[in-house]
Amino acid sequence: MTRNFAQNDRDLSSALHLDESFDLIRRPVQVGGRDAAFYLIDGFIKDELFEKLLEFFYSLAANDPAFQSPEAFLARAVPYCEAALETDGQNVLTAVLSGQTCLLVDGFNAAILLDIRTYPQRDTAEPEKDKVLRGSHDGFVETMVLNCALIRRRIRSPQLRMEYHSVGTLSKTDVTLCYLDGAADPKLLAKLRARLEDANVGALTMNQESLSEILFRHKWFNPFPKFKYTERPDAAAAQILEGDVVILVDNAPACMTLPTTIFDVLEEANDFYFPPLTGAYLRLTRYFVLLLMLLLTPVWLLLTENPAWLPESLAFLLPSEPPAVPIFWQLLILEIGIDGLKLATLSTPSMLTTSLSLIAGIVVGDFAVQSGWFSSETMLYMALVALGGYNQPSWELGYAMKFMRLGLLVLTAAFGLWGLIGGLAAILVILISNKTFDGQCYLYPLIPFNWRLLKKKLFRPSIRRQ
Repeated sequence: MTRNFAQNDRDLSSALHLDESFDLIRRPVQVGGRDAAFYLIDGFIKDELFEKLLEFFYSLAANDPAFQSPEAFLARAVPYCEAALETDGQNVLTAVLSGQTCLLVDGFNAAILLDIRTYPQRDTAEPEKDKVLRGSHDGFVETMVLNCALIRRRIRSPQLRMEYHSVGTLSKTDVTLCYLDGAADPKLLAKLRARLEDANVGALTMNQESLSEILFRHKWFNPFPKFKYTERPDAAAAQILEGDVVILVDNAPACMTLPTTIFDVLEEANDFYFPPLTGAYLRLTRYFVLLLMLLLTPVWLLLTENPAWLPESLAFLLPSEPPAVPIFWQLLILEIGIDGLKLATLSTPSMLTTSLSLIAGIVVGDFAVQSGWFSSETMLYMALVALGGYNQPSWELGYAMKFMRLGLLVLTAAFGLWGLIGGLAAILVILISNKTFDGQCYLYPLIPFNWRLLKKKLFRPSIRRQ
């Protein structure tokens, strides 16, 4: 930036391509008898605050002490909002495209950046996926600044850090690292900063997913989640207080938490909004249902192929009639069919969702059994598995367990009992070899064993006085 207003004005107007974008606005004004111009994006400005600033600027006289220097102007003439001086033209361009208002004044060798922006946003309503029976009923939104404020409201400590980063050479997406100074691991923070600074990417096209693939370059065939996602600010604040790092991405209504083990992913806010006994029961139920999801259909498939292994008292578990379609193919078709119904529900207008559910549940299920395609037992067990998938909060973990279950089905169908045992051993190896972002085992504190911490993960602990 130079003291030549015409040169600064020409350079910034050319860089913004004002004649090609209708929402980029240049507003020439006279401030104290000097040439000046505002640069802003229509729709990002608080009109009332902008009007107040204009009234104040128009009241300045030519001999006002505010025109002695950019610093004096900032101190005396900008009373209503956050403001800063910037001499780098590229930074000015980025600030304008981020929603800030730029003011160029003749004779000043710095641009005045006014933060009077507001982003279109929805209410901080409770997220659909992370509902609780008791506790807070607010949730993150797509505006990162507001999400930071929701966390600040819960942690009123000067140790709370909100560290800003910009990722993407084109998108310049705002990313914030939230952590508690003195509690978060310094090595983890240094590794995160290095990954963000070295992120050679044009844009975070898919938002948090793009960032997760940049931060954690894991093998594509390992489906277990390396981050815990939540749309609840109370859950995010709790993770920060425990020493974890929370990552907020602009335009994303959820935060990412790391480091994350499988026990962290399985935790839910409801565990802590009830007394310790109830919270422990809910948590252990979630663990049990997770194992049931994994083992129910492969074990049942093995028993249908070896009915002599069952005593007569449990013979009702087997199909009452010989199936027209092999049990393995029934289970495989239903696994894919359930996901198809989920996708159909997501793409169906909300007013028709109930009708679609009735059609899928009554017509498809009933006639599928009557036609002989599927046995009633197969439909029952797959229904239990599908319902169990909603028992835990992480979609990523749910699909990871689904892929493991499909692998067990194939191995059991091909090799019987040894296939099931081999598949379980392979899953255990995958989990043990899986590493968190800070290099720990994914099954920690089970492997390596730490009973004190494992007890805390399995049973909801009571709050103790400091």
